[in-house]
Amino acid sequence: MAKETENLKSAYELAMERLEAEDKAEGRKRKSLSEDQKAKIGELRAEARAKLAELEILHRDKLTELQSHPEREAELKELDEHYEIDRRRVDSEFEKKIERVKNG
Repeated sequence: MAKETENLKSAYELAMERLEAEDKAEGRKRKSLSEDQKAKIGELRAEARAKLAELEILHRDKLTELQSHPEREAELKELDEHYEIDRRRVDSEFEKKIERVKNG
């Protein structure tokens, strides 16, 4: 029984094997990131976190202001929509920058 559990793989391991097989079948090669690339990605991550934190602070400030005025409910909804759009934009820009770093 102990032998059987040693051979069992986690869902993560199975998924990684499947992805590696797909990459191999499609002729994609996986390359390791250089130390410079890792450092640049770390900087980009920190920059993205800072932008998201700034957006959240500004959002909370405006949210607090609007919540004290029930008649401004439409503005509150619009504020939330803009906040989500801004978060997605920052995330998207971050992903694009990382891809550029990875691709050289």
